[in-house]
Amino acid sequence: MHDINQVRENPEAFDRALQQRNAEPAAQSLIARDDARRAAIAKAQALQTTRNDASKKIGQAKGAGDDALAEDLMAQIADLKASLQTAEDEERKLKSELETALAVLPNIALADVPDGVDEADNVEVRRTGEVSEKNAAAEHFEIGEAFGQMDFEAAAMLSGSRFVVLRDDLARLERALGNFMLDLHTTEFGYREINPPVLVRDDAVFGTGQLPKFAEDLFRTENGYWLTPTAEVTLTNLVRDQITDSAELPLRYAALTPCFRSEAGAAGRDTRGMIRQHQFTKCELVSIVEPDQGEEELERLTNCAEEVLKRLGLAYRVMLLCAGDMGFSARKTYDLEVWLPGQNAYREISSCSYCGDFQGRRMNARFRHADAKTTQYVHTLNGSGLAVGRTLVALLENYHQEDGSVLIPEALRPYMGGRTKIEVSK
Repeated sequence: MHDINQVRENPEAFDRALQQRNAEPAAQSLIARDDARRAAIAKAQALQTTRNDASKKIGQAKGAGDDALAEDLMAQIADLKASLQTAEDEERKLKSELETALAVLPNIALADVPDGVDEADNVEVRRTGEVSEKNAAAEHFEIGEAFGQMDFEAAAMLSGSRFVVLRDDLARLERALGNFMLDLHTTEFGYREINPPVLVRDDAVFGTGQLPKFAEDLFRTENGYWLTPTAEVTLTNLVRDQITDSAELPLRYAALTPCFRSEAGAAGRDTRGMIRQHQFTKCELVSIVEPDQGEEELERLTNCAEEVLKRLGLAYRVMLLCAGDMGFSARKTYDLEVWLPGQNAYREISSCSYCGDFQGRRMNARFRHADAKTTQYVHTLNGSGLAVGRTLVALLENYHQEDGSVLIPEALRPYMGGRTKIEVSK
């Protein structure tokens, strides 16, 4: 959510920033709405002042024995009460309309975010690891189906397309990956483990920016709950409507949860396999920080996510997203893209974003220094550490052997009972 006062201070800069995010200019419309709201406030205040003055005069008239004047003043107050109610209702309506107009506008990119429209304009920051040079490398679903442990037909019978049933070793390997990620982030990187709900109310998904603009990307229950598309929603909202002592910041949370996405805009994309599912598991990282900690925390969070890929021995690259390709709430985003030899391409496996105070304003989440009288909005960050299903995909394709087996990276072996590989049953 944007601060209307900042829009008023420099409307031209605000519109340029929106255009950089592929959004239409909105400053003049917002200012006009705010002018109308301010006029309604002034009208209500003037009516209240008049009413207060009339109330004082009633006592004076009665004290002077002027009952006629007192009755006339009481009649005026009755009329003012109705007018004041109308003015206050109008102010609330105009305030709601302004907030609605602000709520659908994307966040503003930081100065070092490159211009651009889509992923073709993203900038590679660095590469890590050796890309495998496999000839005719198998894709993950071919490997999983050869094991007889990745079943899309059974999932389709149960739930439809974009679901999967994992069995035996692959089910255990996915669980091992999630536990490994969560253990790494909590024991080595200082994240606090949280086990949050996956059903939330409107306020929660509004707070992180999914509502009102992206409702079609979500699943909703018949009784009004939303299935969380990422634990970013629940972890970030832990500070909603609170004032946090600055001494407690930064707060760092991690959660391993199922995530649910409708993939409304993904028709025809990644229709085979586990790359784009309606339900998947993800280890999410969230940081709540002071304003001057935000950009440094983004580098830290991204490095934590990268460490998972390093310890699994997977080649990847870090991409700085252009302004047009960033998520709605982000001011700056790094995507981690893992190498998939079956696709002969890098594919996104994590997105790490700094949101500034954008979500803090939507959640009314603030902090205060011990010696300060005023509060400030917290700044928020989030990132995948990592998407578990896509990491499983990367392991299968990168560690697939000529005999059909899949090697288990050393970091995962303690979670797999010491086993070194998964073999095709004979």
